[in-house]
Amino acid sequence: MKKPDILRKVADAGVVAVLRADSPEDVARIARHAVKGGIKAIEITMTVPFALRAVEQLAGEFSSSASPDDENYAIIGVGTVLDPETARAAIMAGAEFVVAPSLNPDTVKLCNRYCVPVMPGAMTIREIQSALELGVDIVKLFPGNAFSPGIISAIKGPLPQANIMPTGGVSLANLKEWIQAGAVAVGIGSDLTKEAVKTGDYTLIERQAAAYMEAYRNAVRR
Repeated sequence: MKKPDILRKVADAGVVAVLRADSPEDVARIARHAVKGGIKAIEITMTVPFALRAVEQLAGEFSSSASPDDENYAIIGVGTVLDPETARAAIMAGAEFVVAPSLNPDTVKLCNRYCVPVMPGAMTIREIQSALELGVDIVKLFPGNAFSPGIISAIKGPLPQANIMPTGGVSLANLKEWIQAGAVAVGIGSDLTKEAVKTGDYTLIERQAAAYMEAYRNAVRR
């Protein structure tokens, strides 16, 4: 899958599930429930022990080349990538996009070398401009809970070409505000999984994922 296609599919997905767990088996299980609930962009964070085992397994189970209506359709990426070495290992394991908490130029260059979308975290106009100059297509606004959705229009004043994906603090209550403010997509984390982890009922992830996708569809309909 070519880089522009993956970027388009992430934007079309609208919601990226940022998944953490105590083992690769557990995070893969969470990912399957999220996909079943309708979230088709999955980010496995490198804070998961042996995270690349889960990335490799999920990349084998799901395909971004399948029809979006296929139950095996999903885009598998990796997050919390701090350096180019980790980015390359993730790409070799099958990750189709790379997300980082901050802007590391060497990580961006590595991903560009392999034509893999990279989404570094940024908080300031200077960081976002630097990311664009390095060839970043989507900038992760992180942590999103440090801002209100109005920050996107403020960013797009001087940088209308910037594609912004807020992550951290996005919820069912404010997702519509972020999307209608101009976010290209949103990243969601613990709100998707906390009840399932607490109760042991992983079908709750499917229901929460479905609720997020319904909120997203309502937001884009305006």
